[in-house]
Amino acid sequence: MEFHLWLSLLAICIMGALSPGPSLALVVKNTLAGGAPAGYASAISHGIGVALYAAITATGIAIIIVQSPTLFSIIQYAGAAFLVYLGINALMSKKQSLEINEEETIGASQKVNGWRDGFLIAFLNPKLAIFFLALFSQFVDAQASMAQKVIMTATVGTIDAAWYCLVTFLLTRGPILTKLKANSHIIDKITGSFLILLAARVVWQ
Repeated sequence: MEFHLWLSLLAICIMGALSPGPSLALVVKNTLAGGAPAGYASAISHGIGVALYAAITATGIAIIIVQSPTLFSIIQYAGAAFLVYLGINALMSKKQSLEINEEETIGASQKVNGWRDGFLIAFLNPKLAIFFLALFSQFVDAQASMAQKVIMTATVGTIDAAWYCLVTFLLTRGPILTKLKANSHIIDKITGSFLILLAARVVWQ
């Protein structure tokens, strides 16, 4: 994989991870309920779930390329259109809120199974399949090697797990949630711009 393409993938993964959503809410909730161990377990298992989804998607796209280049081209353009749609929605987004009730979660550590919760919220999210299909169709080509697929999968999973581990670390030492919520619209706008630029590569290449 060319370095500039990897940097594009890295940037999108970082921006996507920073955007508040159900996964962040779960990590925050589990951290508040079960402390740092539950938070880290949720973060790492979430990264594993995302990486597994990414690996399945990358392999599936490679099979499509071999069997039907025309079908892959259709998927690639459809994926670009979907990325543009996501990008426009992100650019139009407003501040998001995370509905976390600290009073209800504190003291419930015996009910927290971070390894299970983190993995399932990632792997049972059908939107991830659509997103990865759209995203990876912009990077995988007929000459894509196994090493390239491994790099893509590792990048996605590592960034995801690292971000939520950082959230857990900061939550147990200082306020991050308030700042994240206050700047979520800025993060979304940066993410939206990256997604649209990535989709434009289909037209330029």
